[in-house]
Amino acid sequence: MPDAEEAGIKIVRVPAYSPEAVAEHALALILTLNRKTHKAYNRVREGNFSLERLIGFNVSGKTVGVIGTGKIGAAFTRIMTGMGCRVIGYDKFPDERLKGPGFEYGSLEKLLKFSDIISLHCPLTPETAYLVNKQTLNLMKPGVMLINTSRGALINTNDVIEALKNRHVGYLGIDVYEQEEKLFFRDRSEEILQDEHIAYLMSFPNVLITAHQAFFTREALVQIATTTLQNLKEFEEGGELTNEVRYVEVK
Repeated sequence: MPDAEEAGIKIVRVPAYSPEAVAEHALALILTLNRKTHKAYNRVREGNFSLERLIGFNVSGKTVGVIGTGKIGAAFTRIMTGMGCRVIGYDKFPDERLKGPGFEYGSLEKLLKFSDIISLHCPLTPETAYLVNKQTLNLMKPGVMLINTSRGALINTNDVIEALKNRHVGYLGIDVYEQEEKLFFRDRSEEILQDEHIAYLMSFPNVLITAHQAFFTREALVQIATTTLQNLKEFEEGGELTNEVRYVEVK
């Protein structure tokens, strides 16, 4: 960043695109894990109409913890309160507009202790890296459902695998993975996976993995393209760059 500024290179970004897309995918992970629709789909296609081992639970009335209440976390919060859930939010910068029936802010410890479902919607920073680890997992309710559509390295993979093995984590739904750059966005169906962690995770019947597709809606792609073209137009015209990223030295 400082090198780019010294060289006169402008850096711009697409700051937000359809936060609802990611929030809705988090909901899809929750409902699929809970009601096992992916397993039911495969069964019925094979002529198996048994309901054995397909029992779920009512999401309505459950306590949902939302870590990070920015645009995506706020959209997810609105979805879950609309479904009749009690939502506990945690964010260093609370959004007062979210406060209302069914929602409250609380400490991270309170959120971990009381939530039946925990969904991660915070950025990856040195402070949040491995936010989900052995210590924080031990604070969660036995059988907790953990959802991550944010950044893979928010979760310590070794620790969550151990929590799955001892059944402390009852469900895990992830659209991101800390080593995903070596795996995602490619067809590896004819390869032997060298990543033992994700291969192990895929062996659990209560784990659901998608390949970083939470953002992948028509609306989001249109917004990405529109903002990118606007950035280029502003640069070409030599005016102020609305979405310019500037280097700020923190002392």
